[in-house]
Amino acid sequence: MYDDRNFSSFPDPQADFDASGSVRDMQPAKPKKRHPVLTGAALVLLCGFAGYIGASAAMKNAAPAAPNVVIQQSTASEKMPDSFSPLPLNAAAVAAAASDCVVEITTESVQTGSYFNQYVTTGAGSGVIISPNGYIATNDHVIAGANSISVRLHDGTTLDAVLVATDAQTDLAVIHVESTDLPAATFGTSADLVVGQPVVAIGNPLGRLGGTVTDGIISAKDRVITIGEEHMTLLQTNAAVNPGNSGGGLFDSEGRLIGIVNSKSSGSDVEGLGFAIPIDTARGVIEQLITQGYVSGRPALGAALSEVTSFRSALWAGVSRLGVYVTDGGSTGLENGDCLYSIEDHQIETMTDVKSALSGHAPGDEITLQFIRRDQLYELTLTLSEQLPAE
Repeated sequence: MYDDRNFSSFPDPQADFDASGSVRDMQPAKPKKRHPVLTGAALVLLCGFAGYIGASAAMKNAAPAAPNVVIQQSTASEKMPDSFSPLPLNAAAVAAAASDCVVEITTESVQTGSYFNQYVTTGAGSGVIISPNGYIATNDHVIAGANSISVRLHDGTTLDAVLVATDAQTDLAVIHVESTDLPAATFGTSADLVVGQPVVAIGNPLGRLGGTVTDGIISAKDRVITIGEEHMTLLQTNAAVNPGNSGGGLFDSEGRLIGIVNSKSSGSDVEGLGFAIPIDTARGVIEQLITQGYVSGRPALGAALSEVTSFRSALWAGVSRLGVYVTDGGSTGLENGDCLYSIEDHQIETMTDVKSALSGHAPGDEITLQFIRRDQLYELTLTLSEQLPAE
């Protein structure tokens, strides 16, 4: 590295040579008298100056000047999706915009008790009007087994409803009432939701408090929850939901439907744990339930299955082990009473295991299945069919 000191202050290297290039006759200089005190002071000053020059040079060589660094501050708009509103939630405005599209649902079911006596049970839940001509989305578990369904609108009008179709895998169902020009929900999107975003839940908690509005935030996204035998990926919210809220709506700060409420974690030490089906998942299912009565593209073995979960039920069924049994083999080559052992190397013990093993496959795929028949292990290759609704 170049030294930036002034080289003109150094002696000329040619000064000791004459014009012919020979070395001049250099005579020793006569000694001069020096004052001891002045000499010491001069030495101290000279040493200090030399140290300063050396330290300066060392610092120049070891620590070059820092570059000009500019830190750019990110703005909120760069971090948040377009649909997110940074303004405080106005729950009253959301309620005014969305309450009319949420309905109360009441069901009646005929149950058979001991000694084959029958009795009627009632149930209650919520629903969301999704079209002006009477289609209403709710949960499968709200209307499961119902013999009659009635709907009470936000203005107090009560209408009879019929079941259009249901899908237990996503816990969604569609019912229909004979009416026109109903106040339908405006669909939002769940893909752009962020944790902490304010939301409003509207429903019928406890089955008798229709039109209840609660507010909260998105507590988590993509929360995997097991409900019954189904694994669901849900939105988590701390907006208060209770039995009866199921099938109701979860809305964003602009009153758009972003989820269908479907469960609450309960317990003496559990609060603020509500869940909803993301609207991006629900919308496609709802559309298929209306247009074709089922969700297409799902694989099935093509055989009817039954799960034996206890030794008592195994004794009743006349089998020796717990597991998943074939009750109707159809054209698959399986026989009634065969016990499934594995599907594509996935061990089968429950119906949930069957669904997990088939996930990722499509109708028309070939799979390898192992089963137990009369205490012997067999292997079968079969082609998956499409899962159709039960008749």
